[in-house]
Amino acid sequence: MENTRLQKIERLIQKDLGEIFLAQTRQMPGVLVSVTNVRMSPDLSLSKAYLSIFPSEKGKEILSNINSHKKSVRYELGLRIGKQVRRIPELAFFLDDSLDYLDKIDQLLVK
Repeated sequence: MENTRLQKIERLIQKDLGEIFLAQTRQMPGVLVSVTNVRMSPDLSLSKAYLSIFPSEKGKEILSNINSHKKSVRYELGLRIGKQVRRIPELAFFLDDSLDYLDKIDQLLVK
């Protein structure tokens, strides 16, 4: 039972974080930030969000910018999901480089 609730909250946070980043990156043409995965701690106090950033050359720079504005992102998230959860989880953002890894594998296989 608890696992189902955890998965629902993970999906909810993933959807809402994606919308938040979409709204914020509209001011930066040519940049796309998508939330590929969200993992919650069992007590729902910590949320690990994995971000895919395009173009990947700017990934570390944009991720550090997001980490420096973590409190405002958490506040925005709280406005969206505040009625559905008791506590808004702390956020931790990580770079998801799985697409770059797949591209590198494809390039190696072509050679």
